[in-house]
Amino acid sequence: MSAIAPILFVDDEAPLRHAASQALMLADLHVIACTDAASALSQLRRDFPGVLITDIRMPGMDGLGLMAEALKIDSELPVILVTGHGDVDLAVQSMRDGAYDFLEKPYAPARLVQAARRALDKRRLTLENRRLRAAAAPAAGEDPVTTRLLGRSAVMTQLRASLRAIAATEADVLIEGATGTGKTIIAQTLHDISARAARPFVGVNCAALPTALIESELFGHDAGAFPGATRARYGKFEHARGGTLFLDDVDSLPLALQGKLLHAIEHRMITRLGSNDPIALDLRIIAASKGDLVAAVRAGQFRADLLYRLNVVTLRLPTLAERREDIPILFTALLSSAAARAGRAAPPEVPGAILSALTMRDWPGNVRELRNAAERMALGLDPDFAQAHHVGDDSLAGQVAAHERRLIAAALAANGGRIKATYTALKLSRKALYEKMQRHGLSREDFRDDLSDSDPPPLDGSKR
Repeated sequence: MSAIAPILFVDDEAPLRHAASQALMLADLHVIACTDAASALSQLRRDFPGVLITDIRMPGMDGLGLMAEALKIDSELPVILVTGHGDVDLAVQSMRDGAYDFLEKPYAPARLVQAARRALDKRRLTLENRRLRAAAAPAAGEDPVTTRLLGRSAVMTQLRASLRAIAATEADVLIEGATGTGKTIIAQTLHDISARAARPFVGVNCAALPTALIESELFGHDAGAFPGATRARYGKFEHARGGTLFLDDVDSLPLALQGKLLHAIEHRMITRLGSNDPIALDLRIIAASKGDLVAAVRAGQFRADLLYRLNVVTLRLPTLAERREDIPILFTALLSSAAARAGRAAPPEVPGAILSALTMRDWPGNVRELRNAAERMALGLDPDFAQAHHVGDDSLAGQVAAHERRLIAAALAANGGRIKATYTALKLSRKALYEKMQRHGLSREDFRDDLSDSDPPPLDGSKR
């Protein structure tokens, strides 16, 4: 860690500087001790992997001035302020101005180490997210809409056109789509081609937030707002100031919190827990849901007024089944990306039989599931790829036979291997079903869940 995550500690008083450096080094943290603001600024750059801890009261440029200059270099750099008792109000105000945390003198060494570790974790995640975004970003001069949203189908052509039109506005957006259809990519792309592209894109997985902490995570809290709230904390709304807030799985939010969310969206204003001071916000809201919000409203699980406020503009994302013609180009692109990340050469050309089989397959996990298949192929983790995807004769007759096999297998699975229920569902005679099962190498035993029913033996005496 010492080589990649230094802690810049700035204090003009040698005894305090030495004591803090010793406490951090004893915790296996690397420290760069600086006597003044200028020395610290000479170390900083936008990709600086560490964090900044600085005393407020220093001759020349003080800690607040240093923080302001540091945040000009990187607005997401965690800055921890060290303050005397008389400066606590000043430090609290500095939290609103971008400080990550503050320590009040005298502080326990363990408190310093704990704050530093949290800040380093945040910095690591910030830089990792930047690297991932950079890897996904198009090259200079390329259009992120066309490079990220691949496909020639009519629904994708329309989606790209809609995205460009919406990006030119400040309208809030609701994205609806099944799991794996790319809701996060759409939200990120919408932000990246909007006038807010230079400001933060803050994503929140509402379904993953602990119920007890949802309000604090979204709106933040002041020190003492609840047991354990020892310091003020920004919420996601404040982190997204000037940029875009993406609320994924918004339908999972409890009803009690939906009212507060509605107020925040309508008035572009929040109040931290434990505070009476409203905070005005300038940001765009993008929400996403994999479920039907209209049905959720009818069921009393989602507020109608919140739905009407969110869906100023609604984007509905197609499943892969609705754009099967895009699967070959999607798979080829995903395979190349997976191979590049793994440092391997992608196959120069994916056999047409494989692409045909992939096109005919059902993909309940949509693009995410297709990406996983590409990852396995790129890493060589699926040596029997062709067999696993039922790749064989790529003639028309071969593809029809493969499709018939999949339909029969799906019906057997749906009926737990029960022959009578299967041939009834497929509108076949019992004999015709057995003949097709034998031709395709299917056995009811592979699909059974409860064979307590008494299917009669086939007329020709073949094995059921």
